[in-house]
Amino acid sequence: MYVCTLFYQHAYNQNKMTETPTKTGAGSNKKGRKSWMIIAILLLLVLIGLLIVFLPKMNEYKELAQEKEAQRTVLQYELKKLMTSHDSIKTEYGTLADSLKVKDSIINANAEEIKQLLNYKWEYHKVNKKLDLLRKITQGYVHQLDSLFTVNRELKEENEKIRQQYAKEQDKTRELTRNNEALTEKVNVATELQAFNLEASTVRFTGSGRARDTDKANKVERVKVCFTLGENKLVESGLKSLLIRILRPDNVVVTQKAGGDYTFEYQGNTLEYTTRKEINYENKQTDVCIHWDKKSEKESAMVGTYKVFVYAEDYLLGETTFELR
Repeated sequence: MYVCTLFYQHAYNQNKMTETPTKTGAGSNKKGRKSWMIIAILLLLVLIGLLIVFLPKMNEYKELAQEKEAQRTVLQYELKKLMTSHDSIKTEYGTLADSLKVKDSIINANAEEIKQLLNYKWEYHKVNKKLDLLRKITQGYVHQLDSLFTVNRELKEENEKIRQQYAKEQDKTRELTRNNEALTEKVNVATELQAFNLEASTVRFTGSGRARDTDKANKVERVKVCFTLGENKLVESGLKSLLIRILRPDNVVVTQKAGGDYTFEYQGNTLEYTTRKEINYENKQTDVCIHWDKKSEKESAMVGTYKVFVYAEDYLLGETTFELR
């Protein structure tokens, strides 16, 4: 409408410029002005017709653009939701997802391509098709993770069963070992001599040669060790060597003389003994007394507590003490 008005104004101005003061020119000018008005009206009618034809299409184009933008927004939302879910699944499965890094990179690459298409020139069907493909890839990713998780869980359960079974077997082995050790110990004990009522006493001799008990260090002349060997049918009968080991209060072994003559082996160690006695053991209860006489009557014994140990065949039969003052 504005264009027609300008055109009409231009035609009117041109008409005024061509006017002359002559009467003949006045008639001619009226005809020209009328022609221009007709042209302007025709142009106006054409413009109105064009507006009537194209205005609905412009509204339609506007609606299509809005619809397209709405579609783009929906697709962007779908893409974001899909990738958020994917990242959440990766976080949930933790280190297990590290084994599918290649597939994860494919998913990210496809998502980036769709994002670029949505940000610039894009087609709805093309983007939607790629988005459907991405959904299938992510679904396959989840299925693989589920499979890996199931396999991993089954392996853990199987390993736990094996560990528990192994632990049970170890417990059984330890129990058998303890039982065997206890049985071996019982067997060993059963085949050993047993000493009961072990006592150690000190005596002096009177002028008539009779022995009298004494606990005085300056008068003691003999140490007497008595005990009873128990009956044991499992012990091999025959000669048995019984050794007495007496320790003074200063832990020095009382011996007849220094050197290797008064030594024996006990559990891998070489020990000194004080005196010994050979007896004939016949698998029945036997009373035994072994004594040790002081070497010099002029030397007094040491005051204090003495320890007495009795050994036979590499094991300790028993021990006791006595005291001198």
